[in-house]
Amino acid sequence: MDALRAILEKRKQGMPFAGIPSFCTANELAIEACLRQALRFDDPVLVEATANQVNQFGGYTGMTPANYRDLVYRIADGVGFPREKIILGGDHLGPLTWQSEPEEIAMGNAAELVRQFVEAGFKKIHLDTSMRLSGDPASLPVETVARRGAALYAVCEAAYQRLRRDNPQEARPAFIIGSEVPIPGGAQEAEDSVSVTEPGAVRETLRVYREQFAKRGLDGAFDNIIGIVVQPGVEFGDGEVFRYDRAKAAALVRAMREQKGIVMEGHSTDYQPPQALKEMVEDGIAILKVGPALTFALREGLFALSEMERLLLPEAQWARFPEALEAAMLREPDNWKKYYSGTEAEQALKRKFSFSDRCRYYFAKEGVGRTVEKLFCNLSGVAIPMGLLHQYLPNQYAKVRAGTLPPEPRRLAGDCVVHLVEDYNYATKLNYMIADALLH
Repeated sequence: MDALRAILEKRKQGMPFAGIPSFCTANELAIEACLRQALRFDDPVLVEATANQVNQFGGYTGMTPANYRDLVYRIADGVGFPREKIILGGDHLGPLTWQSEPEEIAMGNAAELVRQFVEAGFKKIHLDTSMRLSGDPASLPVETVARRGAALYAVCEAAYQRLRRDNPQEARPAFIIGSEVPIPGGAQEAEDSVSVTEPGAVRETLRVYREQFAKRGLDGAFDNIIGIVVQPGVEFGDGEVFRYDRAKAAALVRAMREQKGIVMEGHSTDYQPPQALKEMVEDGIAILKVGPALTFALREGLFALSEMERLLLPEAQWARFPEALEAAMLREPDNWKKYYSGTEAEQALKRKFSFSDRCRYYFAKEGVGRTVEKLFCNLSGVAIPMGLLHQYLPNQYAKVRAGTLPPEPRRLAGDCVVHLVEDYNYATKLNYMIADALLH
């Protein structure tokens, strides 16, 4: 039994802690940190890419699904993490990036997208056909969403059968359906909450999907659908985080307990406190997707290293990572401009410090990447005083002092991501002691 289906089996046996984080990122340093951290355990790691990041045309990272797979495997080989313990996931796979096209073109591209993900060996496939396409009505019927989802599932199944011809032992992908209700970053009910998916919406989505699968002769499809994306009331904006409130999600949780063999997948779990993440898993939100918070933590570490660089090296040698990141964002504002409102000064702060973390789109830019490597090189050539490390990276200082983390700049930056990942370990691992993790 594969690791994702094993979670379902554990939960059937009354183990409410059974869950898994989904690390949704294409950033090399963030992936490396997640895999390094996972060496502490004997568990699989789920690493995902979205259709925006990775697709047959390269996405904003320039990578196809096969390219992304090879990147993750190369990083895993470098840190000594076993490839067979990596679960590759594709997130929001569908016509997401072709919404301006009519159905025939958008769904044709989506079919090729999911085919490439499956044939590249991705084993968690989130089919998302919830977006309106050119020519669609203002309110998209759930029947249309499910019909398109079933069509993509059929493409995935055909791709999987081709893999099996070459390798009869090829594991079958597990599927997630649905999208947040409301859409990602959905409507706020009040200043301190967001709308939770209505139980009726979940029941209707699952009913119509079953109906559409049956129309295509895919009666066994639901044996391979392990989860549905819901909005459990968690979200984040520029400077606020809407914490999980299990009381407000109670009706949704009760409704999902009626659905045997399907768990909830929660998106936008970024920045949730550890106890909230743990409550989510206990309530059946067994797949916790996190993305922007990973690169937000990495950016924090790189900014801290940049401050230390300024104190330890002559100005002429500075890598100037913060300046390079800002310059890249100003040169190409499309990935942040419509998301950050306010005065120029307010927008400048958001470009650096917004929880939305739009700066993640710029890490891979050539000029920005060079400054990161120069920053690491600069600080590798000097001894970082422990007092300075305590000032700018206090959590990493504790690990360096304990001898569990080398004071190498690349590892220090990566450990900022590790520190975040430990919150997800607390939520998904039985008897996990988060305090002990500070020294590992």
